[in-house]
Amino acid sequence: MPRAKPPTRPDRTFSRSSVHGQVAHEIGLKIVRGELAPGSFLPTEEELSIRLGVSRTALREAIKLMAAKGLVQSRRKAGTRVRPRSEWNMLDPDMLAWQLAAAPVERFIKDLFELRLMIEPQGARLAALRRTDEDLARLNDAYAGMAAAGNDAERWEEPDMRFHQSLLSATHNELMEPLGALIETALAMGFRLSNATPGGPRHALQMHKAILDAVAAGDGEGAHQRMVELLDNTMVDVTRALEWARTGDPSAPDPVKTVLSAVLHR
Repeated sequence: MPRAKPPTRPDRTFSRSSVHGQVAHEIGLKIVRGELAPGSFLPTEEELSIRLGVSRTALREAIKLMAAKGLVQSRRKAGTRVRPRSEWNMLDPDMLAWQLAAAPVERFIKDLFELRLMIEPQGARLAALRRTDEDLARLNDAYAGMAAAGNDAERWEEPDMRFHQSLLSATHNELMEPLGALIETALAMGFRLSNATPGGPRHALQMHKAILDAVAAGDGEGAHQRMVELLDNTMVDVTRALEWARTGDPSAPDPVKTVLSAVLHR
């Protein structure tokens, strides 16, 4: 069986520092928030460039970016129309960030965990049955990173992400690993919220170890079940973090706002 490539971090689809990137961000948010409804036309190129204070060249580049995400469709002489929501590329990293800013956090979290429960337990099962020694070494390295991070949520996030993406890579399914990369933004938010609880992330270490042990033993059913348990516990942590944000000490950092800021501005 060919060796799987190590998980890679997907690049942003645009540079936020560029003018056209800033324009795409501003218009994209308006569309996702519903300020520009599906089926409606954007203002004319001349009007938009004046309103936003940018050149037509920058505006055209921004429209191209949004078209690539399925948000808009441009036709000569007809103008640029907002496409139906069903045609948007919801797993695009920038689209995910805009959804985080636009949608109620609770609804997004529910959708996220439903998606993870459909993907990751079966991924863990396949990883247990197909993993190579190289895959196992990557998982062990990621686990060691979490153990070394202790209760430091910032240090924990990178090896935690690496563990989950390495697990999907170990399935040796060519469609599974790219899916893990696509939802990185959503996973990052879930990790940061679950790690924002007062108890910190370390209590999840043994659950990750149970998954690792099952994968190492080739126990597909055990790996599946341990992943379900981890996701169920993580959902409890996220719910607790959201509740803490509402009722906790007003002087304490709001984990929801902190996470949203980190994801939207990374």
